[in-house]
Amino acid sequence: MEKIIDESKQGQSLVLGHNKENQRKLFIESYGCQMNFSDSEIVASILAKEGFNTTQNLEDADLVLVNTCSIREKAEQTVRKRLEKYNAVKRINPKMKVGVLGCMAERLKSKFLEEEKIVDLVVGPDAYKDLPNLIEEVDAGRNAVNVVLSKEETYGDISPVRLQSNGVSAFVSITRGCDNMCTFCVVPFTRGRERSRDPQSILEEIDNLVANKYKEITLLGQNVDSYLWYGGGLKKDFEKATDFEKATAVNFSKLLDMTAERYPKLRIRFSTSNPQDMTLDVIKIMAKHKNICKHIHLPIQSGSDRILSEMNRLHTRQEYIDLVDNIKKLIPDCAITQDMIIGFPTETEKDHQDTLSLLEHIKYEHGYMYAYSERPGTLAERKLEDDVPEETKKRRLAEVIKSQRRHSAYRHQTYIGKTFEVLIEKESKKSDAHWSGRTTKNIVAIFPKEDYKIGDFIMVRIDECTSATLLGHAIGYSDNN
Repeated sequence: MEKIIDESKQGQSLVLGHNKENQRKLFIESYGCQMNFSDSEIVASILAKEGFNTTQNLEDADLVLVNTCSIREKAEQTVRKRLEKYNAVKRINPKMKVGVLGCMAERLKSKFLEEEKIVDLVVGPDAYKDLPNLIEEVDAGRNAVNVVLSKEETYGDISPVRLQSNGVSAFVSITRGCDNMCTFCVVPFTRGRERSRDPQSILEEIDNLVANKYKEITLLGQNVDSYLWYGGGLKKDFEKATDFEKATAVNFSKLLDMTAERYPKLRIRFSTSNPQDMTLDVIKIMAKHKNICKHIHLPIQSGSDRILSEMNRLHTRQEYIDLVDNIKKLIPDCAITQDMIIGFPTETEKDHQDTLSLLEHIKYEHGYMYAYSERPGTLAERKLEDDVPEETKKRRLAEVIKSQRRHSAYRHQTYIGKTFEVLIEKESKKSDAHWSGRTTKNIVAIFPKEDYKIGDFIMVRIDECTSATLLGHAIGYSDNN
């Protein structure tokens, strides 16, 4: 997947502090969306109670888990290559067990055990609580599979272990699954229907993060705008709720408002939004609270109404533009970022030009752009021929990326000479004399370290920029410290 936003987190091996009583070693590696990284923290928490400490050294592991993504064919190919690497290590250490987690595990199920002889364990996204039982099966010499989708599971009762944490920012999952059934997407099949987490458990998790000096959270879900708590159950069953449950229900705007009110010094983000589900109430809450970041990731996928219809995106181009206009009206400095799929089946040159014209109209801050790849089991795979030639996809993708880079550079040029609050997250990868952090707009800013430290909110004056990064110097602490 091409992207112009930040360095990739694909394939991170994740570690946490050790419990001295634990004797077994876990190596866990995550690919794909932020939800997978969040899920890996849940898995680590469950396994910590089963005697596992994590390790960064693959060769030392008793159990190797890879948390997988099925959104694109390339992601699956990457996982298969990693399994080959695990196999090489397993030949040296035959006691090592290997498991596949996540969306790819759910989609391929027992094929992993049949085709990938290295795999001992296959666990879908809703079955992580069953890991202790599954590992018992594996320890007894039997393969184990659980990919059953749940109508209730949100893991709200599990306190995630913060893996490879910078101690500054953390994900907090609020929903699981998706009901939207976009024709290109496997998520409804691999993660099930939408269900939301009890707001009290969300606030308790954030309480713990704040007590541990975290400065930023991201409320996370496949579709955060669909968050709806009415006592439990699937969102689609809300109409069956009692009058009391409906009257006391908490939707996403209420959850966002509650969170911002309760933690005025905590920086709050959310991801990902769906244009057809985002309401003006959410935008008004963002405008109301200074601590909610002024950035919305708003996938569009195509600028063509015809292609949006083929994708089963339940909004039009104009409705999307109207939503962006409303965002800019209420939050003039809000950054908008996008997802684009290029070369979707039946896409014509006119459809492609519609996408380019939409890019030109909105001038997104950043974007994630990739060529369409057919995913088995989706409606598009069953009903539509993948008829756009690969060379045409590559050419159109290159044109979209070029356009986005130009718009990113244009946006960033307007920030030169301005001052932004930046939360320091880590040392710059290119210079140990500089810090790296993000602005409220989710743009990476690099500046000299001086006497500041990770976790500080710093006011940074921007001196220059690239299409991906702001470069500047600190002028002092912000009033948010």
